[in-house]
Amino acid sequence: MKKASMLIVTAAVFALLLPVKSHAVVLLTKEQALKEMFPDVDKVITENHVMTSTEIASIKQRLGGSLVHYQEGSKSEAVMEVTSYDFYIGVKNNQKVRMAIIEEQPGKWGPVTFIIAIDITTGKVNNLAVMSYVEKRGRPIARRNFLEQFVNKGSSDPISVRGEGGVPRDIRAISGATISSDCTCFSVKKVLALYGEVFMKSMIAKL
Repeated sequence: MKKASMLIVTAAVFALLLPVKSHAVVLLTKEQALKEMFPDVDKVITENHVMTSTEIASIKQRLGGSLVHYQEGSKSEAVMEVTSYDFYIGVKNNQKVRMAIIEEQPGKWGPVTFIIAIDITTGKVNNLAVMSYVEKRGRPIARRNFLEQFVNKGSSDPISVRGEGGVPRDIRAISGATISSDCTCFSVKKVLALYGEVFMKSMIAKL
């Protein structure tokens, strides 16, 4: 009996010493995410765009040199550069009113997938949500009180949790999740850059 108890205790201690296995958590399917971004439109159309070398260079310049946010401590190797995007466009009364992009960037434990919607009239963030992430300790960056900070942000805003290099901090990071918070900032800035450098220029060219 004593030997059996010792074996149970040893197994329990060994289990505690093992690393916690991370796993992917899906919060929203694409259909659910689009419905959340476009609750009031008549229809949503999809336009695919493969970025030109000029567009890629412009986006990289606005993002500090890369399409992927490589930061120390994140799973940067899990995310590859993407140069082809689907623009999801909400149409109401025959007018394009909102544009959304699904964007993936490396978080602390693995890729984080966002959907970010931009108001076409103002060029500012209208809504955003976390669609999926790889986690070990919960989903803090998916909380609305964190995400609401990005609503109404535009390309002229810092959108930063760090406040480095003379850039003011205008986003409060989630305690214990600074890397994933910063990943969210980068994703929002990238979608705003895609909106300005690709989507709007494409719309103007069609006029």
